[in-house]
Amino acid sequence: MTKSSLSHLNEKGEAHMVDVSDKGITTRAAVAEGFVEMSAETLRIALDGEAKKGDVLGTARIAGIMAAKRTHELIPLCHPLLISQASVDFTPSETPPGIRVEATVKVTGQTGVEMEALTAVSVACLTIYDMLKAVDRAMAFSGVRLLEKTGGRSGTYHAQAKD
Repeated sequence: MTKSSLSHLNEKGEAHMVDVSDKGITTRAAVAEGFVEMSAETLRIALDGEAKKGDVLGTARIAGIMAAKRTHELIPLCHPLLISQASVDFTPSETPPGIRVEATVKVTGQTGVEMEALTAVSVACLTIYDMLKAVDRAMAFSGVRLLEKTGGRSGTYHAQAKD
């Protein structure tokens, strides 16, 4: 891969924000996922609403949505976007014990929302950790990845299923 093939580097190798002004305005969407592994007891506390800090999943949902909206403030060179939809959903797992986090972000614009979906998942995972760390500091994050993206010049992407 050459420097010129990286979209955030100019011909001199200097970082810059990509000019998207010539791109067409299309509907774009991205879905990302991640997993917070924890003890079975920690999972029970989260699901039963017994965390001392309050509603774990409700707080993590709001944090993830807020993070999607503010991605351009966190990740250098990301464009500020008028997101039309952001959602964060959770699926508990007993084996291994933990919570799967999935974020979907949509926009009608000139650039995609993959970073917004990934940021939403990451911040939701961090918030789950923060809300439950008093009972389980051994929690771990894994599998943060883009599952799907649609729209734009590069078309559709679907991640390969995990084994």
